[in-house]
Amino acid sequence: MNQQSKESKRFFSSQLVDGPDRAPSRAMLRAVGFSEEDFQKSQIGVASTWSMVTPCNMHIDQLAREAESGVNAAGGKAIIFNTITISDGISMGTEGMKYSLVSREVIADSIETVVGCENLDGLVAIGGCDKNMPGCVMAMIRLDRPSVFVYGGTILPGCHAQKDVDVVSVFEAVGAHAQHKIDDQELRAIESCAIPGPGSCGGMYTANTMACAIEALGLSLPNSSAQAAVSDAKREDCQRAGAAVVRLLETGLTPRKILTRQSFENAITVVTALGGSTNAVLHLLAIAHTANIPLHLDDFMTIGAKVPVLADLKPSGRFTMSKLVEIGGLLPLMKLLLDAGLLHGDCLTVTGKTVAENLAHVAPYPADQEVIRPLSDPVKKEGHLVICYGNLAPQGSVGKISGKEGLVFTGKAKVFDSEEAALAQILDGRVHAGHVVVIRYEGPRGGPGMREMLSPTSAVMGRGLGKDVALITDGRFSGGTHGFVVGHITPEAYEGGALAIVQDGDIITIDAQRRVVELQVSDADIAGRLLQWQRPAPRYTRGVLAKYAAQVQSASLGAVTDKDLDV
Repeated sequence: MNQQSKESKRFFSSQLVDGPDRAPSRAMLRAVGFSEEDFQKSQIGVASTWSMVTPCNMHIDQLAREAESGVNAAGGKAIIFNTITISDGISMGTEGMKYSLVSREVIADSIETVVGCENLDGLVAIGGCDKNMPGCVMAMIRLDRPSVFVYGGTILPGCHAQKDVDVVSVFEAVGAHAQHKIDDQELRAIESCAIPGPGSCGGMYTANTMACAIEALGLSLPNSSAQAAVSDAKREDCQRAGAAVVRLLETGLTPRKILTRQSFENAITVVTALGGSTNAVLHLLAIAHTANIPLHLDDFMTIGAKVPVLADLKPSGRFTMSKLVEIGGLLPLMKLLLDAGLLHGDCLTVTGKTVAENLAHVAPYPADQEVIRPLSDPVKKEGHLVICYGNLAPQGSVGKISGKEGLVFTGKAKVFDSEEAALAQILDGRVHAGHVVVIRYEGPRGGPGMREMLSPTSAVMGRGLGKDVALITDGRFSGGTHGFVVGHITPEAYEGGALAIVQDGDIITIDAQRRVVELQVSDADIAGRLLQWQRPAPRYTRGVLAKYAAQVQSASLGAVTDKDLDV
């Protein structure tokens, strides 16, 4: 290796440790384990989201050690550092859930801060829970240094009454318990077995959805998105990711050189085929914004019009993510989509190869599997993510319509100004067939934080009202949500959107075929009500939620907080 190529691999770290004047820096690094030889190696950060606040991330400290080993074996010097995680599943339905989407920004900011401050040459980022993943990727893009994202892996399912169960099973059991369909003992039994160990929630919920989307973007090694959290495959994935970053330093391949408009189309295609979470819309918009690549809500509909849903995965389907892992993971699905002309095969990936090159020798799924349907017999002929407009959402909204709930719903509004108020009335039986539950002031600014509505939507399903009650909100949904639901309504109520003036008994129509969510009230009456409306006082005036509310952009723009400054 010539001196020029050697120094290009140490472009950042050389500024930190080379020369007599950098002796203080070297002195401190010796204390954390650097040898004399290490100062001449590329320094690779390993961003760990380990924490004991959630099973999704409780094993990531060990995965970080595997990535460290991979870096060091390949000739680099790994430095592990930590960032935060929160738990959506634990905080769901409480005031604490308002911090969830905020954590995406904190994670991105914190990784950028550490890597930037410590002059690290490259990065392995390991995420486990929902917001870890887009947060890690946004930091990778901002830094634009050779980087690989590693997914912490899916949890294995629990078992109750000879059926696979997971965290959503518990949320829906709460609704069933309120309906007296199950007793205290059975609720406790489901609660006690649903989460058997480490890993992210086990259906095609937000964590697994985003892991697959990031792999389709080209920022993870092949099949990183479809491995069990506790497995030899995941340990090897981490080791290979560490070595891959060292190789990327040789070629100079960085996230901004990988990400293109076509790679985002690949990600949307994969999310659609998997029947993935509505949160993918929010996060892919945010990631594209960070990469300065134009992406719009309508792109999800354009791609959804030609890409079918093929995966029979929870929450709307039958199988857990672990079953997809067993039959070969994501790669055979991507090969199927590529062969059908639905993926851009020439997009680069962190392997240094294109999507098509990565998939060239991938075998198809076993003939007898039922998790991924053939293109000739899809779960749904078009995409499940429906972007709706109309007088309630002139700037757009996001529906997750599997088709099992029907395609059109008209009902009477039952209006709530918070998630807690809605959940209480759903559980005590005051929400009935024919209602459209309206939950407002839960948007990015109004909440603040845009909470997920898994508790009320699961309670609706648990009470057996999934086909008879719709729910709309300026908040968002968990990947575990299913039913007739539309979220991300923009403008949000706090910003004076029409959702703010809906009254109990108003007729609302949600039409997934016409892609509208409409309040059946005249324009004149809507205008008159808006004249009488007053913005509520902010719920927080200090601290991180107040700062977030002051900076965050609309959900239709990805709810980002780093909009370009006007200069």
